Amino acid sequence: MNDLNKALGDISSIRRQMARSTQFRGYGPATLAATGVFAILAASAQVLWLPDPAKAIAPYLATWITTAILSAALIATQMRARTRRIHSGMADEMIRMAVEQFLPSAGAGSLLTFVLVRFVPGALWMLPGMWQVIFSLGIFSSCRFLPRPMIAPGLWYLFTGLGCIALADNRALSPWAMGIPYGAGQLLMAAILFFNAREGDDEI
Repeated sequence: MNDLNKALGDISSIRRQMARSTQFRGYGPATLAATGVFAILAASAQVLWLPDPAKAIAPYLATWITTAILSAALIATQMRARTRRIHSGMADEMIRMAVEQFLPSAGAGSLLTFVLVRFVPGALWMLPGMWQVIFSLGIFSSCRFLPRPMIAPGLWYLFTGLGCIALADNRALSPWAMGIPYGAGQLLMAAILFFNAREGDDEI
């Protein structure tokens, strides 16, 4: 029985090592492009319904947090189906690895939002920039199993986030301070995945 448990443990370890050395193809270009469209739609909604977000911070947060949750749910649903189709036997390991890479940044962003809302409401204008910087860290941590050009969206979010923080006032709550970075950033990620997939098919 001990030999069987050891063999199963060895197989599990080998599968994890293979997953870590395999490029993850569970993110679909169309899905990421759709999340970019979500960001642009959310920014457009803010233009219409929240002309002064500094005086309506709760609806502002609700708009963007809801957009983030819907985007994450769409990506997770499609990632699960796509990973099982493309990575078949290693699907569970690949999904677990993808989640582990992004979970710390998602958790940090959630906790930062809670702390600023609860204890430092005067600094809430920093949230758009901080969200983008934290999102960039999630992308950077995932780059080792994604196409190399994926570092470009990471840099995009890093610098757009720093640009929002550099505004140093409520201008950072502008709808386009979120809509443009996330709209363009997600579309850029979708384009990279799309063309990388085509190159991979050509090589095959």
